[in-house]
Amino acid sequence: MPASGVSRRLFLGAAAALPLPALAQPPYPDRPIRVYVPWTPGGATDIQMRSVCDIAQRHLGQTIVVENRPGASGTLGAVAMREAKPDGYTLSQMPNAVFRMPAMQAKPAWDPLQDFTWIVRLVGYMGGVVVRPDAPWRTMRELVGYAQANPGRINYGTPGANTTEVQMQRLAKAAGVDWVPVSFRGAAPNLQALLAGDIHFSAETSAWADMALEGRVRPLAVWMSERVKRFPAVPTFRELGWDVLGESTYGIAGPRGMEPAVIETIHQAFRKAVHDPAHLAVLARFDMPVRYQAPEDFANDAILQAAEARRIVQELGLRIG
Repeated sequence: MPASGVSRRLFLGAAAALPLPALAQPPYPDRPIRVYVPWTPGGATDIQMRSVCDIAQRHLGQTIVVENRPGASGTLGAVAMREAKPDGYTLSQMPNAVFRMPAMQAKPAWDPLQDFTWIVRLVGYMGGVVVRPDAPWRTMRELVGYAQANPGRINYGTPGANTTEVQMQRLAKAAGVDWVPVSFRGAAPNLQALLAGDIHFSAETSAWADMALEGRVRPLAVWMSERVKRFPAVPTFRELGWDVLGESTYGIAGPRGMEPAVIETIHQAFRKAVHDPAHLAVLARFDMPVRYQAPEDFANDAILQAAEARRIVQELGLRIG
């Protein structure tokens, strides 16, 4: 065989043995991103999250698909994060129940400080107690007084057993009442049950705000640190003598192990979105305050939230196995 033929074969063989250069990864994101909202459509959280995601996708240059996963007190997004790839294409809204649920379990399904990447804190909830306009109680004191005189006869709706029910259990302990919680899969079915007369009152986040302005429900009290701007006549629990505060915040997290550059890309898009005038208009509709935090601060806040959740669980003796 000619020397030139041998040399060519040796060259090809050597080339085949060399390691191939790593293929350049396309810049993130190069395909749609999925964000789970673990609540039913139509509630304050769902509407707020769809608004902020719609704006954030414009900054990311990719579609954000919002998928509702209601149930389990708003923790199905956390369950999904345990199973998702940490590539930035699967994210979830994370409510306070994500911290509280593990504190209630002997064998927690997740560790909020180890299993997630805390990307950006967004907003806080407004919430309180509302009744139908034809309810016999005109004030929160009247409702509590009736419950004290009729233990076990008053029921109320919550968007899940591990959500606003905690505020109401703390109030029950402070006021010495015995009332019965009824869990729904989100704000919309909770408020629908109230309007239908299936429950006596709803303990719900600000999904009731428009309904209150329309006269379809009557707010009796809020569990905020101060009165709500659009409802200045509605007192706080603390004003009424019960030291119960239910303000809570939430944001977006992903699976554990996400790349810092991907985290920062998502963070910056939602940082811009949360302060966008269109999103602020949605927040005003539900009296929800901006509670923005960057990734490091949000991760530190998660430590505080987990500690507070353990304290409340111990205070109320909440256990679910």
